Amino acid sequence: MSRSDFIAVNARDVLARHGLDSFDDLWRYREAEQMAVSRDQKRWKSVIRLVLEDVNGLPQNFYLKRQDQQLARSLMHPLGEPTFAREFRAIQHFAHLGIPAPEAAFFAQRRINGHKQAILLTRALDVYKPLTYWYEQWRDLDWRDRQDLILAAAALIRALHNAGRMHNNLYPKHIFLKLDGDGAGARLIDLVETRPAWLGQQDRIRDLKSLLRESYVATPGQKLRFFLAYMGKSRVDTEARRSLELIGTRVRRKAQSPC
Repeated sequence: MSRSDFIAVNARDVLARHGLDSFDDLWRYREAEQMAVSRDQKRWKSVIRLVLEDVNGLPQNFYLKRQDQQLARSLMHPLGEPTFAREFRAIQHFAHLGIPAPEAAFFAQRRINGHKQAILLTRALDVYKPLTYWYEQWRDLDWRDRQDLILAAAALIRALHNAGRMHNNLYPKHIFLKLDGDGAGARLIDLVETRPAWLGQQDRIRDLKSLLRESYVATPGQKLRFFLAYMGKSRVDTEARRSLELIGTRVRRKAQSPC
């Protein structure tokens, strides 16, 4: 195991128990159904659900993601780096900032015959469902549950923006929510494109525009409730009105633009 490889303390024992605590072992793993694959002649990536019993016989659920030559370029990496490397850094940074997101269990990368390969293993968010799922159940949810989901999503995005970050690809499918007796919890997924909000309000508005535009099921009143909770306000004031106008302008501009 390379010194640059990462393995979470709470995953080390269960991975070792199944002989899956190294890059090579996880790369060769083929005993589970492949959930998603993207492949062409030069590059590929796959996602597999991994269920491992711990020493007490209890299942621990993960998602095993592997990629070959799936690269992202940046000023720091002009020749490209595995997108999972970027996602892993974002997961770790979000944990440092206290923004709920997936939990990394293992990460490693290597270069073989000129190919950049990477593995990212994350804990499954089984008790959470994407906001798109909750929208499908929207009419069957009682008022309190809808309110809890709205407030949890608003608190999550507010924490993201208060930390000076933007998601940069914020849609309902990227907000994972759970309901329990104490309200709702939320986590943010798909962090590959996240970045600092260099443009301040303009970047925050961009995130909100994408999310609210795709929230077809929510009523205007529910969207307003989300926005006020996000702003930390009890009613619409001059600041909130101006932000809503900017979001509305962005949404209309997007709707009018050619496909």
